[in-house]
Amino acid sequence: MRCLNTVIVLTVFLAGVAKAQQASSTPSQPALVAADNAALEQKVRDLEDRVVTLEGLVRQLQSQPAPGATAAAPAPSAPASQPAVPTEQGAAGALTTGNETVRLGGAGAAAAKALNPDISVIGDFIASGGHNPINPTPSFQMHESEVGLQAIVDPYARADFFISFGETGVNLEEGFITFTSLPQGFVAKVGKMRAAFGKVNTLHNHVLPWADRPLVTQNLVGGEDGINDAGISVQHIIPAPKNWFLEFTGQGFRGDSADVFTASNKNDLSAVGHLRAYKDLTDNSNLDLGVSYSRGHNLFGTNFITNLYGVDAAYRWKPLSRSIYRSFVARSEFIWRQQQQPGLFACSVITCPLNTAASFQRAFGFYASGDYQFARRWFVGARVDDSDRPFNAHLNDKGGSLVLTYWPSEFSQIRGQYRLTRYGENFDAHELFMQVQFALGAHGAHPF
Repeated sequence: MRCLNTVIVLTVFLAGVAKAQQASSTPSQPALVAADNAALEQKVRDLEDRVVTLEGLVRQLQSQPAPGATAAAPAPSAPASQPAVPTEQGAAGALTTGNETVRLGGAGAAAAKALNPDISVIGDFIASGGHNPINPTPSFQMHESEVGLQAIVDPYARADFFISFGETGVNLEEGFITFTSLPQGFVAKVGKMRAAFGKVNTLHNHVLPWADRPLVTQNLVGGEDGINDAGISVQHIIPAPKNWFLEFTGQGFRGDSADVFTASNKNDLSAVGHLRAYKDLTDNSNLDLGVSYSRGHNLFGTNFITNLYGVDAAYRWKPLSRSIYRSFVARSEFIWRQQQQPGLFACSVITCPLNTAASFQRAFGFYASGDYQFARRWFVGARVDDSDRPFNAHLNDKGGSLVLTYWPSEFSQIRGQYRLTRYGENFDAHELFMQVQFALGAHGAHPF
């Protein structure tokens, strides 16, 4: 039947060809021009091409076996009394029954991963050399392996989980849900997250432009873990004049964050507030400013409070015409830590005798850094550190670093860093770090 229909179609096209040839052979009327003859000849050639195509289709149909031939020799099948049992139903909408696949819907094979989150793995390997008895590091270490799970939950929320695997254990670095469609333009997060205090505290290890964290972060803001706790976060954009972008973030946490905050009971909550101001200075540069405040109870008990104050600034330059070859970023943070504690004199928290009267321990620190991109894959940078100790402000640590980073691709980087640290005990530590980072899978971009 299919062959017969094809022959009929072929006959119709042949008739059209004959008419076209007849029309071209008749004497042309005076009103016709040469352009009409050219158009008619083109139509004839198009019809001839279609005829050739139909002839090929007819030969293909003739080479296929007749429908009756298949029915004459049926394949062996299971007894009629045994019904076909569904064996698998995938997200693509196909149901497999024995050797037959029944299509249940119009979804394609790509729908099989529609409900799966984006999965990524980032490795952070660090090798170090030098002598540092105050803050020793191993010669080789798989510093961190971060597994990220990110997906859209529904039209109103998304979820992000970052699980950190170290050589000594597993840690949930962040795991939260973000509600993006709240009234009045509010954005809320619920879960475990890094607090919006300054800049460095919000960054994961693989985003840092150095192999380590600045001294002020290590001494005053909890080190590598930083202020990272379970709680609630609310963000809102504030209208501002003259093309300024203002955003306020308010957060409430359980009250446990490294040596910064310690919750002695259920009511010892901590709070964080951050005001960010951003502006494009030119088409090639922008300025990012921030003010932070945090308050919580410390390890001395419920009656003792720690207050943190911070100011951060970042300047970025990236020319549009040479954006992949040249760029410059300058960063700086100033942090004050005021800690209420029992009367301690200028000594360590372990060896000092306790007085009944309370006192305040005030410590200050900062860092300033610059990173310049001088080629498509090469970056060079420097950083200056200065920080008091949190429990003995009479001890002050200073340091500096030189950094060289090479990016073979967007999924890997190799970094070398020389660090000189002069500790408060009048000891100089010279250290050299080599860091190798690599990424697998789809890892969402971190906040700018």
